[in-house]
Amino acid sequence: MSVSAEAIKELREKSGAGVMECKKALEQAQGDPAKAQEFLRLMSLATASKKAARATAHGRIEGYIHHGEGRIGVLVELKCESDFVAKSDEFKVLAKDLCLQVAASSPLAVHREQIPKDVLEFHQARFREELAQKPPQMLDKILAGKMVNFYKETVLMEQPFVKDPKVSVGDYLKSKIGILKENITVGRFVRLQLGE
Repeated sequence: MSVSAEAIKELREKSGAGVMECKKALEQAQGDPAKAQEFLRLMSLATASKKAARATAHGRIEGYIHHGEGRIGVLVELKCESDFVAKSDEFKVLAKDLCLQVAASSPLAVHREQIPKDVLEFHQARFREELAQKPPQMLDKILAGKMVNFYKETVLMEQPFVKDPKVSVGDYLKSKIGILKENITVGRFVRLQLGE
């Protein structure tokens, strides 16, 4: 199937993917832009999983001060494999987006394994107390569901992305790994709020 240059250009503007990737996606999707975008998303996820073990020794620290009042400030350490990618506009936009995410959603950790044990125990005990009236055979299943929701609220990689709540921050990051063709990780972040 022949794909028009205009269709490739439109998909490239929407996805940020390369020309050849957009052409391949449109050919696979037989010209359907929505299917082509889904194909690109799946390609990005596959690329991200292949690159996950690679070392990230370069990157940048991005900062953000919430405009207007200046009551919230954020620093995010974003790491990648090469200095070339760290200096790219796409990487800088990703770093800024992650700063906005941290400012807006106030996560506790990058990954769930980083949440302190005492914080987890506190919330599990609170949930068990709330569920005291539930039948014992249902308690573990309901508790597991409450913990999944807790992680979605407090873990950066599991939170809905503020600019597109249909995707998680982790999936958004994987899409950028697919575009930049390097492993990218969030090293750490700090969020400061006046008076806290």
